[in-house]
Amino acid sequence: MQNDSDFELFRRNYQRFLAEQVAPYYESWEEQELIPRELWHKLGENGFLCVDIPEEYGGYGAPIYYSQMLVEETAKAGFTSLAVGIGGQSELVSPYIQNIGSEEQKQYWLPKMVSGEVVTAIAMTEANAGSDLQAIRTQAILDGDHYIVDGSKTFISNGHHADLIVLVAKTDPQARAKGISILLVDAHLNGVKKGRGLKKIGLHAQDTAELFFDQVRVPKSQLLGQEGQGFNYLMQELPRERLSISLMALGAMIGAIEITKEYVLERKAFGQHLSQFQNTRFVLAQAQIKARAAEAFVERCKDLYRKNALSITEVAALKCFITETQCEVIDQLLQLFGGYGYMQEYPISRFFVDARVQKIYGGTNEIMKEIVARELLGK
Repeated sequence: MQNDSDFELFRRNYQRFLAEQVAPYYESWEEQELIPRELWHKLGENGFLCVDIPEEYGGYGAPIYYSQMLVEETAKAGFTSLAVGIGGQSELVSPYIQNIGSEEQKQYWLPKMVSGEVVTAIAMTEANAGSDLQAIRTQAILDGDHYIVDGSKTFISNGHHADLIVLVAKTDPQARAKGISILLVDAHLNGVKKGRGLKKIGLHAQDTAELFFDQVRVPKSQLLGQEGQGFNYLMQELPRERLSISLMALGAMIGAIEITKEYVLERKAFGQHLSQFQNTRFVLAQAQIKARAAEAFVERCKDLYRKNALSITEVAALKCFITETQCEVIDQLLQLFGGYGYMQEYPISRFFVDARVQKIYGGTNEIMKEIVARELLGK
């Protein structure tokens, strides 16, 4: 899977998978507020999970842009809840284990992630610690050959289905950043409890839950990397997460433009198609212009990432710009649908509500601006 024709074939195969295995059922999943576990197995069977994992760990060794395309195409099709789930598995958790994990951890977890046997979640956020990760209270205290984990996490994507939790915890409760470590927690261990599914204004089918840890004994061998280096690891891997969010934003913009174009070409008002009104034409043209500008920024950051040169500041600027653009563009497109745009039966409404969280997770856009400002103005 190394040339353009192979890549386009892979893209078409995935588009076909979405059309056959997702599109007919997605509305019912949104109503049930959960994507069925069976879909994870289908994704794995068809080779659509963690495709950049090396072959020696059960993957395909595909270039990273294959994995990134899956997130973008899923959002483009209007299935952002699924895009978040796949992104969590392939773009967030997988890189942590690939880049930081021990050989034993890689051999055990990665093949199961590729097959869909194991669904993963990353647990950072707490009720009183969102963007300020140094303020987390969940503790992992070493006791012989095990860490004893106590605490809770919230807003955890893939939370209910998760078999593996990449847990950010304090191994030194008295320290701030230097007290943070990362553990690979088997979600089936005694003391791990999954709370209620969280009801959200968008991403209804996305499996989002609270997690609780009560005296959970995690083997010392499941420490990811070195103790006390967790904050550094998070800073190291955040660029790929924010790039993934940006790809979802781009895909959603393109998908929203496509369905709006179809609508205005068919819908009539005052005896003519909506596409003939100047306002309609200008709104769509402006949306297309913004999407192309956003795409150019995304491509720049993808290229920098491939060269291992994507800075935290650069991807913060991208994440802020593209998610704000996404919300603006989709709001303007929804207006062209009139009252129908407010009806759930029209997919543009889902694009609209699913977009809002993009400015919040992965680091709020206010934090993104602060990161850019620090480089621009100094500490």
